[in-house]
Amino acid sequence: MAQYDVYERSVQYIRSSIPECFKSVKLGVICGTGLGSLVETIDPSSKVELSYSDIPGFAVSQVVGHASKLVFGHIGESCTPGVFMVGRFHFYEGHSMQQCTLPVRVMKLLGVETLLVTNAAGSLHPDHKIGDLMVIKDHLFFPGLAGNHPLRGHNLDVFGTRFPAMSDAYDCKLRELAFLAGHSVGVSLDDMHEGVYCMVSGPSFETSTESRLIRCYADAVGMSTVPEVIVARHCGMKVLGISLLTNKVVVTYGKNAKKSALESLGLPSDHLEDEVKEADEVVVANHEEVLETGAARAADMQRLVVKLVDLISLKE
Repeated sequence: MAQYDVYERSVQYIRSSIPECFKSVKLGVICGTGLGSLVETIDPSSKVELSYSDIPGFAVSQVVGHASKLVFGHIGESCTPGVFMVGRFHFYEGHSMQQCTLPVRVMKLLGVETLLVTNAAGSLHPDHKIGDLMVIKDHLFFPGLAGNHPLRGHNLDVFGTRFPAMSDAYDCKLRELAFLAGHSVGVSLDDMHEGVYCMVSGPSFETSTESRLIRCYADAVGMSTVPEVIVARHCGMKVLGISLLTNKVVVTYGKNAKKSALESLGLPSDHLEDEVKEADEVVVANHEEVLETGAARAADMQRLVVKLVDLISLKE
């Protein structure tokens, strides 16, 4: 139970550092890359911030777009008490899956029953545009299939069963509320979709062939979220996941090298075709594009989250 002791020390420190009204919170929010502004949905007069560096057991994210702080406050007209992870830990930073998901179990011990997980993701679906939102209905977990799983090792029965089901990982009622919230605050439902999210370990973006493979089964791809969802479900939390589609995933190979070689030799090459125009060839995924899209869509995401929290509160 050594790992459980770490969770308890984290909780003890947090409870000693926050007002009484936040010592039991029902809502947790994890802010994805470029989505730290979601914390601005908190009533400023109620906001309490704790640096990850001060919380026992917490790591500090080194990724641009992740501020590394835990923020408590009241959200929406319902004044719902919530806790926000402004920045997450990533497997590609060298953290174990257990370290990446430690805050989720700490949230559980703080009383969280519903977890909203957000991320920035690359779009694989031909009809989904940059800046659209995707409500996650299921996931594909490549690191987990390869053995890098957050529940690997000794099971902590105090949280959940040894073999938890994941076929219902993303709560249907919460997904429905997400669409209703979006419509209510003026987000076009043409810009909101429901789809499958695939997690890869990163930190490199996918090759064109990897992207083609993933596209057979998923609508978006990213480097986070799934371990947190699995641990949240293991703990009995209800989960809603929302991806902000920040870039189009590259699935083409560009110019045909053999065609170019034949042309340079003056040999026939008409039977060979390039996949894309030469002007498109330099388009590659990059982190700056992810941050820019997050900033551009921030206001819509904030309004959606506030309305969603109020709708959840009404349902309880």
